[in-house]
Amino acid sequence: MLTLIMILDDFNVVSAAYFMTSSEKDLSLELEALAARLDTLISQFNLLKSENKSLKIKQDALVKEKARLLEKNTLAKASLEAMILRLKAMEHDA
Repeated sequence: MLTLIMILDDFNVVSAAYFMTSSEKDLSLELEALAARLDTLISQFNLLKSENKSLKIKQDALVKEKARLLEKNTLAKASLEAMILRLKAMEHDA
C-alpha cells in the first residue's frame, strides 16, 4: 500500500511538473538542488561532529598520559638527584 502511495505521489509530482511554467520549473529545480546540497551539508556536519567527538576523546587520553609521564619524570629526577647527593656524600667520606 505504501509503495502504491509513493508511486501515486511521484505521478502527481510528475504531472504537476508538466503543467508548470518555465520559471516555476526553474524554481522547482533550484529548490531540489538546494535540498540536495542541504542533505550533503547535513551529512558532512554529522561526519565532522563524530570526528570531533573522537578527537576530544583522544585528546583527553593524551592529556592524562602527559600528566602521568610528567609525574613519572619528576619522580625519576628526584631519585636521580638523591643518588647524586649520596654519591657526593660517599666521595666526601672517603
